[in-house]
Amino acid sequence: MSRPTAAFFDLDKTIIAKSSTLAFNKPFQAGGLINRRAVLRSTYAQFVYLVGGADHDQMEKMRLFMSTLCAGWDVATVREIVAETLHHIVDPIVYDEAVNLIEEHRLAGRDVVIVSTSGSELVEPIGEMLGADRVVATRMAIVDGKYSGEIEYYAYAEEKARAIEELARVVGYDLENSYAYSDSVTDVFMLETVGHPHAVNPDRELRRIAQDRGWPILVFNKPVELRSRMSFPPAGSTMAAIAVGSALAAGGVLWATSRKRRLEL
Repeated sequence: MSRPTAAFFDLDKTIIAKSSTLAFNKPFQAGGLINRRAVLRSTYAQFVYLVGGADHDQMEKMRLFMSTLCAGWDVATVREIVAETLHHIVDPIVYDEAVNLIEEHRLAGRDVVIVSTSGSELVEPIGEMLGADRVVATRMAIVDGKYSGEIEYYAYAEEKARAIEELARVVGYDLENSYAYSDSVTDVFMLETVGHPHAVNPDRELRRIAQDRGWPILVFNKPVELRSRMSFPPAGSTMAAIAVGSALAAGGVLWATSRKRRLEL
């Protein structure tokens, strides 16, 4: 029998048109988690990210800013805010082209795996919405029901590649016949792990690398109302995904629905 294959997707600017973390700044402000100054800083970071992408130094600054910002946040409050605002925030910013690709890979029998530096509290329910089989995301430590500000796992750069390779070892993925998609030069390691890498809305450095190596370059520019394209899981399924998670933008978790089984790494 042939080995299973997968399509690995970055999330921000690959599946959705914004940073998933920064997209929730207004709901977090309304919930009393952040103040207006933090919202303005997040909005500026979002602008810089969308216009020019994020290199290593920018990602480190964003990581430190977000981990410091959410230290002391009540985990239950974060999960409640995400559950209540998820569809309103995410629905309008999913790329139609990404949804098409996900559907094509599923029809071809491949698993769909989201590999994101954003936090699991956000990435897991988005993965549920999109019907992903597994999710690799960021995780922060929790102490007495609150985020401590310490990082347990950071799904970034080389770590994304290591997570994919570990998945291949455990699940048995044939990486040479698998696919990967990302917009950022920091994900070159992830793209190099598969036989079919693709640059999506690439930043300047990733575009140069993709051109040098002959990788396909895709342009996604049509956000679509997700409700019009895909069926949603019951609310309980989304809540279950959120309950499994334990982070918001600074550490990571591997989450697997797999429909009939769960995989823990």
